[in-house]
Amino acid sequence: MKIGLHIVTWDWPGGARSIGPTLAAIGDAAETAGLTDISVMDHWFQMDALAPATEPMMEGYTTLGFLAAHTETIRLGLLVTGVTYRYPGLLAKTVATLDVLSGGRGQLGIGAAWYQREHEGLGVPFPPTAERFEILEEALHVCFRMWSDEDGPYATKHFTLAETICNPHPISSPRIPVMIGGSGERKTLRLVAKYADACNLFATGLDEVAHKLDVLRGHCDTEGRDYDTITKTMLSRTDSADIDAVVDEMRDFAKLGIDKVIFVPSGDPIAFTQRLGGELAARLEEL
Repeated sequence: MKIGLHIVTWDWPGGARSIGPTLAAIGDAAETAGLTDISVMDHWFQMDALAPATEPMMEGYTTLGFLAAHTETIRLGLLVTGVTYRYPGLLAKTVATLDVLSGGRGQLGIGAAWYQREHEGLGVPFPPTAERFEILEEALHVCFRMWSDEDGPYATKHFTLAETICNPHPISSPRIPVMIGGSGERKTLRLVAKYADACNLFATGLDEVAHKLDVLRGHCDTEGRDYDTITKTMLSRTDSADIDAVVDEMRDFAKLGIDKVIFVPSGDPIAFTQRLGGELAARLEEL
């Protein structure tokens, strides 16, 4: 089992001037600890469910570009891009730029978006759920087209592109990895089976995760997709300093087929990231 890190808060001691140096230190700690991924949220306001919307929040792709300059090996992506936030042609270009500047370490994490308050707050359209899922599937088609050798016109129901030029092309081969976030059984996991290299679930309990993976397997059967080619990741929290307890908990998820656990930092983010290395990383690697 691999380990990733997902950064969700930015209210670190020292205020705005401390965010850059702290993030750079987190990146260094993550690579030293042997982590494989760093992700950040794609939001403009902090999530109401986590903290007041007025708390600090960084724009996602600018943040990943900064991390690309302060890391060398770790994969970088958003968990996940809201499909409503950027026109898909611009999104494809942005992620391709991240991939080139990071030396092939970019990832497209994408989902249907949900945070209506920030859309209304900043004047961004927030279509109904069904339409957002239509846009999500079309955005994937646009990205794949932009990352191909075809640069002519391309049209979907919601988007018309006169030219799909994306130069330079991404370095990642055969293309930038795609993660579709969310665990909706009818739409999201179907799109994972159809298009994605990875999914992301929440650590809501063994039975629930097992059920979601069974649903994904069923969609893979329907789509003619090899279930084992999809990386199964899971977002989790841990405040425990008991390595044995963390390993025991993750062992059960690994048996279900979870390939990577993505931890959300608690407390000092640098110290937390350092704790993920060493014995814990080595023992999870064995699962």
